[in-house]
Amino acid sequence: MQEQQKPMCIICAWRATCQKQFSLKAGQKCPDFVKDVTVKIEEEEEKEKEQEQK
Repeated sequence: MQEQQKPMCIICAWRATCQKQFSLKAGQKCPDFVKDVTVKIEEEEEKEKEQEQK
């Protein structure tokens, strides 16, 4: 089972142009959040390394 990452400004696709960046309080969810697909989590990187070694 894969956990979803929390919607955070540092992994958002809109972080470069966002006007709300870091202004939301803890627990609030940004309605504009979209995960940047170029930002990978460690687990994804490990899987890619394993596939390359095979």
